[in-house]
Amino acid sequence: MEAAGDVVFLLDAGGKINFASQRAVKLIGMSHDLAGLPLAALTAEAEQAALRAALAELAPMAQPMRLETRFRTPERDVWFELRLCPFAGGGDGEILVVGRDMTIQHATEERLRHMATHDALTELPNRLLLTDRIRMVIAQARRSGQGFSIAALGLDGFKKVNDGLGHAIGDAVLRMAAARLRKTLRDSDTLARVGGDEFVAVLPGTCTEQQINLVTGRMLATLQSPFEIDGHTIYVGGSMGVALYPQHAEDEMRLLALADAAMTLAKDTGKSRALMYSARANQPPEHDISLEAAMFQAVREGEFVLFYQPIVDAQTRQIQGFETLMRWKHPGLGMVPPARFIPIAETNGLINLLGAWALKAACMQLRQFEEVAKRPLYISVNISPRQFRNDKFLDVLDDALSFSGLDGSRLVLEITEGTLMIDPQHAETILGRMAERHARIAIDDFGTGYSSLAYLKRFPISVLKVDRAFIKDLPESDKDAAICNAVLDLAKHLSLSVVAEGVETEQQLHYLEQRGCQYVQGFLTGKPMPAHVAMAALKEDLYTELMPVERRAGIV
Repeated sequence: MEAAGDVVFLLDAGGKINFASQRAVKLIGMSHDLAGLPLAALTAEAEQAALRAALAELAPMAQPMRLETRFRTPERDVWFELRLCPFAGGGDGEILVVGRDMTIQHATEERLRHMATHDALTELPNRLLLTDRIRMVIAQARRSGQGFSIAALGLDGFKKVNDGLGHAIGDAVLRMAAARLRKTLRDSDTLARVGGDEFVAVLPGTCTEQQINLVTGRMLATLQSPFEIDGHTIYVGGSMGVALYPQHAEDEMRLLALADAAMTLAKDTGKSRALMYSARANQPPEHDISLEAAMFQAVREGEFVLFYQPIVDAQTRQIQGFETLMRWKHPGLGMVPPARFIPIAETNGLINLLGAWALKAACMQLRQFEEVAKRPLYISVNISPRQFRNDKFLDVLDDALSFSGLDGSRLVLEITEGTLMIDPQHAETILGRMAERHARIAIDDFGTGYSSLAYLKRFPISVLKVDRAFIKDLPESDKDAAICNAVLDLAKHLSLSVVAEGVETEQQLHYLEQRGCQYVQGFLTGKPMPAHVAMAALKEDLYTELMPVERRAGIV
């Protein structure tokens, strides 16, 4: 019996101790003999009823029973797994109880539970436990009628720490930041790390502007002090976004998403500050995921199509070329505006596939346009920032020219100012190689980006496209007129072509023509149209018909 288990007891039919092993006596720590005491009296009060019931239910010929209980010891309660069975070699109705110490197993289980619900680096709750805590606070808020807030915080400039000093230093910064942030909050608040350099605070009862400003101010202020780590003095700040229950959302996932959206806006518009979520300022991304999935389906189903907007000679009004514009004809949504799907395609990389297809299809289409028009034309294709930075872009360009048999001089590639200025050195290299293929480069939306004139000298630019923002108020706006005149004069001296976008009235066209603008594009001379409509316009020379009669006779 002494060797049978960690503790061994022999009980009478009533559950009193007839025998206790030496290890059991030592564990319980009583100075007198345990004989005659009920076994249940040695266990924690909460476990006594279950033990008595198990002993009472144990029949003489029954199978052994197992039960977990806690024995009271001088230092702490200790969990044991007890095995109860009738003792065949003893007196009438005696019961043998053999116990196994579960301390290590319970500690291991507790450690595993902690690891599953806490961040290993900072020991803060992780996303799993955070979600559970938010649900609890929501339930309390519904009962009490009192709102609360969720605050998402991201460290500013943390990437430079990892890149410059290594991840070990970065981890130390995160641990120190977590400790500082925790000290600024109440015991009733929850601070969690949800990944990378991002933290989330759940603030029960904090729902007025004054309360929120006080808490977020403390949190941001504690991050302003330098972090002294291994001889390095490191400065990182923080940006925060706040969402309110129930004003902004009533479920935990939505609250987290909106707080994160507000934090992203805070980072994008200045950093080191806290912003309250606003439906007007933050466009909720609820449709983006489904729209993104539909985009991949659209590629497989061939739902993307190209439209073509005429680019017309300002004097003769004869079509000289077309700008290629991508459209998405969704079976349920109809024509999806490019402003909705292009940013998503730019983010997920789908723009590379769509852009390559558009470039090849546009080059092939130009061959058909020229066959109908019986004269040379050109095609203009927009190149997105991600396409331009892709290391396979020149291969895509070569494939399009080779597949279509088109001379590069018939192709104009439109690139925005911002795209060029992301990495001017890379832009100079790529533009030079594009020029080697005789492709012409157009600066799209000229004057609305970085407005740096240095690249007009540095880069092989051929065309400036004046943004519609400078055209729409002509000729009444003196400021727009001055800007257009300056661009036209600049282009003239640099031997660049100019295309004015967004021309919608005869007055605008006349003004631009009088000041030497070569080409115009807009609803006056043609909206974006499918390829078959564009070919009909070329065949019938429709846009020449827009000219006054006395000038039409001079066209050959």
